[in-house]
Amino acid sequence: MIIQAIKGATIKDSRDNFTIEVTIDTNIGKFVSSAPNGKLKSKKETKPYKKSLEGDIGALEELSDYFSSEHIDKFEDLRRIEDITKGHIGANALFALESAALKAIAKENNIEAWEVINPESKKIPRLLGNCIGGGAHSENVNDKKPDFQEFLISPDNNSGIESWKISLESKKLAGHLLRQKDSYFRGGLNEENAWTTSLNEREILKELNKMNVPIGIDVAAAHFYKRKKYRYGNPKLDRTTEEQFIYIANIIKKLGIFYCEDPFYEDDFEIFSKLLKLVNDDCLIVGDSLILTNYKRLQKAIEKKAINAIVIKPNQNGSLIEVAEIVKLAKENNIKVIFSHRSGETMENILSDLAFGFGADFLKCGITGDVRETKIKRLIEIEKSLSK
Repeated sequence: MIIQAIKGATIKDSRDNFTIEVTIDTNIGKFVSSAPNGKLKSKKETKPYKKSLEGDIGALEELSDYFSSEHIDKFEDLRRIEDITKGHIGANALFALESAALKAIAKENNIEAWEVINPESKKIPRLLGNCIGGGAHSENVNDKKPDFQEFLISPDNNSGIESWKISLESKKLAGHLLRQKDSYFRGGLNEENAWTTSLNEREILKELNKMNVPIGIDVAAAHFYKRKKYRYGNPKLDRTTEEQFIYIANIIKKLGIFYCEDPFYEDDFEIFSKLLKLVNDDCLIVGDSLILTNYKRLQKAIEKKAINAIVIKPNQNGSLIEVAEIVKLAKENNIKVIFSHRSGETMENILSDLAFGFGADFLKCGITGDVRETKIKRLIEIEKSLSK
């Protein structure tokens, strides 16, 4: 496959913010992909664009001619794209470009996109869905909301079809439980299509424990860590790092949490390590903001024994070649892999091919809403194709 021309454009994501869509014109046809947007950004993560979205669009078009002699026929050939674009575009633009190229390679070889990564893949990632929302992704209900960002459900089922059915039923039940417990609940949804509520995290988890489905939390603690304290708003109180450690450990132990993401500030590898040592294998201690889909930060987490699971957001890195290296390093160290959507999503569903192709343990992509459902439906398509 040869890329003959590249065109970038701006489109709106699910939060009505602009993001990038890339179209490549090749010798076998046109292929389109887009990148999502994250809301909470760290200064340490790869920039989504080198200078600006419009600047990256211009850079892609200026680089078009440099691809005319490059044959891109297998996954490893994506490195040629990275060699040409290095220093000219950011992570979002690179991700959209490489995703479009992945689709083109698949078409050229008459296979699915995931098969370009690994034609032997067989494991369906376990669904992980945001059921109730809080933190930076949710609006207040009666001037209150949970400080934790996500309350997740994850049916322990190796079938995407059955897992989604259970997730939909569980989310409906969660709404019923919220209506009974929270007098201000009106069925509102946040930007990831999760329920919004005025309850705090302990109240929510006690309700979710009434359901027969494994539950997890994304604390996203970095967003309420200020001046060396965790500053809660519901109810208002401040916790030191040690108090936060004790609080999170008690929640995991007493409220049956199997998955705990970003319970501490994003640079505190030592306190992550202390928690992992305490819970052992009873809970997944998950690094998202801690790792930032970055190979060197994963190396440090492994050295510190800080996590036993990692969130991978492909557009946060941009390079699918490096994503492959991160997955390999994680698996070599028995670290579970979670491929994740972003809060500002598009209808692009390549995430499911990436999760399946790379042999992820989980696919985190919400439960309802068209930009979330398209990824689950793609995973189900893959599952059905395996039985043929």
